[in-house]
Order: sequence, then C-alpha cells, then structure tokens
Amino acid sequence: MKPFLHTPAFDSSTFHSASLPADHREQIVRMKRALRARIGDVSSLFAEVCAFIEQAIATMDAPGGQAWPELDYQQIAAGLISAAQRAAIHRRGCVVVRGHFPRETVQAWDRDLLAYLARNDFERVYRGPVDRFFGNLDASRPQIFPIYWSPAQMQLRQHERMARVQGFLNGFWKSESQGRQWFDPEVNVLYPDRVRRRPPGTRSRGLGAHTDSGALERWLHPAYVKVFDSLYRGDFAAYDPWDAAHRTEVDEYAYRDTVTCSVFRTFQGWTALSDMQADQGVLHAVPIPQAMAYLLLRPLLDDVPEDELCGVAPGQVLPVSERWHPLLMKALRPIPDVRAGDSVWWHCDLVHSVAAVDNQQGWGNVMYVPAAPLCAKNQRYAEAVYPAFEQGISPPDFPREDYESTWQGRFGPQDLNAIGRRGLGLE
Repeated sequence: MKPFLHTPAFDSSTFHSASLPADHREQIVRMKRALRARIGDVSSLFAEVCAFIEQAIATMDAPGGQAWPELDYQQIAAGLISAAQRAAIHRRGCVVVRGHFPRETVQAWDRDLLAYLARNDFERVYRGPVDRFFGNLDASRPQIFPIYWSPAQMQLRQHERMARVQGFLNGFWKSESQGRQWFDPEVNVLYPDRVRRRPPGTRSRGLGAHTDSGALERWLHPAYVKVFDSLYRGDFAAYDPWDAAHRTEVDEYAYRDTVTCSVFRTFQGWTALSDMQADQGVLHAVPIPQAMAYLLLRPLLDDVPEDELCGVAPGQVLPVSERWHPLLMKALRPIPDVRAGDSVWWHCDLVHSVAAVDNQQGWGNVMYVPAAPLCAKNQRYAEAVYPAFEQGISPPDFPREDYESTWQGRFGPQDLNAIGRRGLGLE
C-alpha cells in the first residue's frame, strides 16, 4: 500500500456545535459582515457565477450536450478512458458507470439482502426513521433501511471492481496541493451506509434538492473558509472544486438524532440493484461543481435577512429551493435510465434531489457506497467503525438503532478480504 503522509491534526473544537451560541444567528450576522468586507463587490461576483452557470446549462441543452457522462466499466479496467471523457466528468462532476457489476451478481445480492431481512423478521421489528437530517426539505425521504452489515452490502464494499472505480474517481481530485498530501487516492476506507428498497407501485414525494457534507459549516468552519478562500477573496476564476486542500480537515457539527458524515468523500455514489427508468423517481443533480459558489454567495445579497442563510438550519442538510436558488433548480438533471449493475456517482459538492413518483414501475433498489479515500480523518473513522462492525450495531455516523446485533447471517470479520481489512483500518 502506498504510504500516506498524515497531515497535522486540525483543532476545530471551538467551532463544534457545543460552542455555537444558543442563538447561532448572531454568529451568522458577524460572518456575513466579515465576508462582504473581504469580497468587496458581492453583487458583481455573484453575477459572474450566474453567468458561468447559465453557460453550463446552455451546453447541456445544446445538441449533443450531455448532463451525465457515461462510461463502461471495462473501459476503466482497461485504462481506455479518453481525454474527452475525462474532461466531461471533470466538467459535470458526475458519471454513470455502465456494467460496473454483472447484472446477475447484483440481482443475487438483491435477493440475498431480501432473504437477510426476512430471516431476521425486519418488517416486524422495524421502528421507522429516527433522525431529523432531512427535516428542512420540502419532500419526504425515500424508503431507506437502516441496515449496514448484510453479506450483500459488505461484499459490494470490498469488491475489487468497487475499489478500482473508487480509485479512478479519486484521481479527478488534486490529492496533493499547497505542498501537502491530503489523501491517498489508491486506497479507500469502507464507509457503511444504508440501502434503499422501493417496491413497485410506490408513491413517493421524493427528496428535496440539497447538498451534504455540512450546511452551517460551509460558512463557519475554519477549514471550509480555507477551502473556499478564492471565492471569499472575490476570485471566482481561481476557485477549483477539485482541489482537496483542507477538505480533509472539516468536521461536521454534531447534533442529536441527526445523520452526519465523518469522512471526506470525493464522490457520493450508489449501485443499482434493479433497473430504473429516468422518470421513475430517480436521482437528479446540478452537474456543475462550481455551483457551490452560488450557494455560498447567495445569502450575502441584500434581499436575504441578515441573520439567515437561505433556509439553512443547525443539524440539517443545506437546502436548495426555488425561492432562493432558482437558477440551480433550473439546472437539475435526472440520471439516464440505469440497469442493475450500473453505478451512479456525483461530486461531494453537487446539489442533488430525488424526484417524486406515483405508482412506480418496477423496483427502485440501490446500495449506497461512496468513494472515501484514505486520509487521517477517514482512517480515524474507519477505526471507530470496526467495533460497530464486530458487534453488528449502527455505525457512529448514524442513529443508534442497532437492528443487526443479534441477526443471523451477518457478515463477520472472518469474511473480510484484503480490501475490506484495509478499508476498516486493519492493515
């Protein structure tokens, strides 16, 4: 394994939720005044960002334009990705990997997952969702099952095909910059997440547009201030959403009964366990990585109350709405039709949503597996996850529901391969 150069520990203790004032609005007011003073002409900078986004939308809508680049897994495995294909992924910040896994393999995983749930009487014992993470969005949550340690999920996470694609995607980032190595792109930690199982006939209001990996943090956390330094200096042209500098030093504020993410993800992602058509309540995204600049600058404009951040609230995701972000809502694009075995990936800053569906045709099943490269931050989380894995309890980032602690057929330490052991900090 390539040695990783650990970065010095980052002390953000004074910015954790425990130190945020009971009324965080005063801190927002101070922050906005400081940023306006540093940027200077906020309106002109925001106009520059809007012009960039409008041009990106125009290219997507032009003849031959494509919102979601598509690659075949065999191209990645053989190293046959062209410069034009790489440029498309870099420009859009998202990609669909066709045939990432053989269709028969993922269909077997889907059946195995269902059998695992049935064997342990999940339908009877399930108590429903307990976290408030999506509470500030207009739409309801998809059918997310808080299951983490099934053989199907773990086999997917530690599969060599998954590791190969994750490494390929990590390569789009600048892992070394400012004289430091921020992460090792060749090794990923295993980030246990949940599964979605949505049956035929489902009526779902979907999930409103949002971004993950911090909300208030985007403006208040000192590491994020460094990540977005060029924007906060008024230089949009210098902003590089693919530079990993300081991103591995961000800690999300912890709030009770919410889902947080304690790792740095280069890409969020899921693998399809069933065929899904683009009009059947699927993922949408704003395929413009630079759109984060719009979200960060929008609250600084004069029409936003001085103590507000366009709907941002402590302990919840960063919402994107027609009221405050109409240009971004205009840029939302659905994934293309996917087949069982395809995987879908999007840059960690991308705005995304899940569309509503009425009387869904066919299953809508996915397993969530991101790309989370090895760094000091992710290594610490992997080491914290391992005891939860051993005991079959919920991982540290998720509400303590602990359904699997006594379940039969759970994936165990003896089932780990070399990729799995490295991904859990054991090698």
